[in-house]
Amino acid sequence: MTNTSKQPAAAKNLTLQKVGNGLLNNALIIIMLLVAAYVAVTKPSFLSASSLVNLLSLTAAYLPVALGIAGCIVLTGTDLSAGRAVGITACVAASLLQATDAANKMWPSIGTLPIPLVILIVVALGAAIGAFNGFFVAKFKLHPFIVTLATQLILYTALLLYVQQGNNKGMAISGLDQGYRNFVVGDPPLLSFGSVKIPNYVLYAILLTVVMWFIWNKTTFGKNMFAVGSNAEAANVSGVNVFKTTVMVHTLAGLMYGLTGFIEAARISSISQSTGLNYESDAIAACVIGGVSFVGGTGKISGIVLGVFVLRIIFVALNFLSIDPNLQYIIKGLIILAACSLDMRKYLVRK
Repeated sequence: MTNTSKQPAAAKNLTLQKVGNGLLNNALIIIMLLVAAYVAVTKPSFLSASSLVNLLSLTAAYLPVALGIAGCIVLTGTDLSAGRAVGITACVAASLLQATDAANKMWPSIGTLPIPLVILIVVALGAAIGAFNGFFVAKFKLHPFIVTLATQLILYTALLLYVQQGNNKGMAISGLDQGYRNFVVGDPPLLSFGSVKIPNYVLYAILLTVVMWFIWNKTTFGKNMFAVGSNAEAANVSGVNVFKTTVMVHTLAGLMYGLTGFIEAARISSISQSTGLNYESDAIAACVIGGVSFVGGTGKISGIVLGVFVLRIIFVALNFLSIDPNLQYIIKGLIILAACSLDMRKYLVRK
């Protein structure tokens, strides 16, 4: 009789514990959504068509960086050079796709290069940066934090030197070819609903997301990535080429940075040394919010998309609340700290 009465109580306690853990593990997302709900009630324009399109556009703009850096986190690493990689590829893309009659055209002798050629150039540059990081991480067993910090400094110096070349003399690169702008942003766009126009790069971000989902979930490379992230030694014993996998993950990340730079240049139209600044911090925060664990071997593409979307919601909401932009860096820092703390808590609970 006593045992029978204790069983429902134990089951109830177990259920309450699961609910409590679920709420705590997702506390950051819940808080962000509550803030967004508050803004939506107090500022009705937050849910206007133009505001929602802006939110969707910002999500699409930052999503490729997060998709790239997520693989590095799955390997229990990170990539502090992502933002600078975006910056230098954006500058290269913009300089090669300035209009022929642009004032202070950086390279007047080459005209405006074909868009497919420029895409190949920036993708190759981004991939080379990623492969550089991956090689030092895999070959010399250096922590990705150290390697990518060094790469960040190297890239920033290279960026400062690059914008001084040609006729640019350190100024922001602008006067982009209209065909480039039309290809990335769309005028007219490929997709529109009446007066609501969806930028082309939103569709490109969706395509990249589908491709990354396929790579992560349907290829041997994706399986090897998660195996190395879970336990590199066990993966090596199982026949996984840890060196090759590590280099390929970072190369794929660099490729995504190159595509982001190509899109970013056309999106903002005026590219300078500060382009890409702190993009890696936003991407890392979004990944951890979306369930990509620094412990390694854990992550889903759907979670990354959710993380980027929720993070953009909170930043747009802060603008609607007229929060000082300088204070947003504090909020970003607290979000990263909270997300990593919750991530570690989930790991300790599982352990």
